[in-house]
Amino acid sequence: MSGILLDTSAYSAFMRGHPELKLAVQRSEEIRVTPIVLGELISGFKMGKDEGRNRKLLEEFLSSPRVNSVEIDEETSERYAIILNALRGKGTPIPTNDIWIASSAMQYGLKVVTTDTHYLQISQVLVECFDQH
Repeated sequence: MSGILLDTSAYSAFMRGHPELKLAVQRSEEIRVTPIVLGELISGFKMGKDEGRNRKLLEEFLSSPRVNSVEIDEETSERYAIILNALRGKGTPIPTNDIWIASSAMQYGLKVVTTDTHYLQISQVLVECFDQH
């Protein structure tokens, strides 16, 4: 599997120059993001003091031919239900947006790249979790 799905924390760490995460992104043939991640990023930009600069950096990142957004559709919803019910059954809830992100990874056969350890609770997807330094 050469494709990765960046979650919000991974994009942020990548932009801050996290060395291992930068290497993982550089080695990936395909880098995907979801509309959920884009919404979380833009929301964060709006709360910060450098929205214009951050939006420009995101646009540059998204303009790479290796970077694409995935669609969220009915199939994603089915996978969301599978993951949510499995997490409920184990008593290990995680943030709803992250379940949607994992559902997209499951649907498109991508590995979630993140700094959020709660993704490791999701047995239906491959996860590469980096320390937040």
